[in-house]
Amino acid sequence: MKYFSQDFTAFFKELAANNNREWFSAQRDRYEQSVKAPFTVFVTDLITALSKKDKGLRVKPADCIFRINRDIRFSKDKTPYKLNVSAAISAGGRKDTESPGIYVELGPEKFALAGGVYMPSRESLESIRKAIARQPDTLMKLLNTPAFKKSWGELQGERNKIIPSEFRAAAERCPYLFNKQFYFWKEYAPSHIEKPGLLEKVVAHYEDGRAVGDFLYAPLRRRK
Repeated sequence: MKYFSQDFTAFFKELAANNNREWFSAQRDRYEQSVKAPFTVFVTDLITALSKKDKGLRVKPADCIFRINRDIRFSKDKTPYKLNVSAAISAGGRKDTESPGIYVELGPEKFALAGGVYMPSRESLESIRKAIARQPDTLMKLLNTPAFKKSWGELQGERNKIIPSEFRAAAERCPYLFNKQFYFWKEYAPSHIEKPGLLEKVVAHYEDGRAVGDFLYAPLRRRK
């Protein structure tokens, strides 16, 4: 199924040159028809597809889709609108930065996907590190599966230069113990957005990253 027309990316290209409330207000109907409505249908279908694989996924599109309005309170850039649409499909939706799932971003510059644990709290970070330290080879094995490497490449995230001494021995076998974020990210050319098979591509990436996401989230689930 094809979800998006050529006007999807065209809208954002024009918005980039006219990022103000007056232009957006005049183009509101176009935004609703070419951007918001098809993206909502896409996210709805994506939730339906993923919920067949994860019975704990009971969110609605409104729980997952980020607003197009930028938060400009603490930013020098006062342009009011984002130049993409995005959604986080997980048990907690867009407000949950720890639950595994998949993040989708569509815009005129790229089609991007992400998974894993993006912003763990201090307590969650310690729980994840303890789980990795107990089974460092297990995580490395999951990260080196052909499916994960093909779809995602490697685990990413900011890293600490120094970690507690209790983790240093295990870090020699699994250097990702130095991470303080545990996410994976993939980008494609924006031309993919208008092609059939977009939904299937996202679902395939979710499946290829699910084992890693579950490994990272398992200690958080036990704690909660």
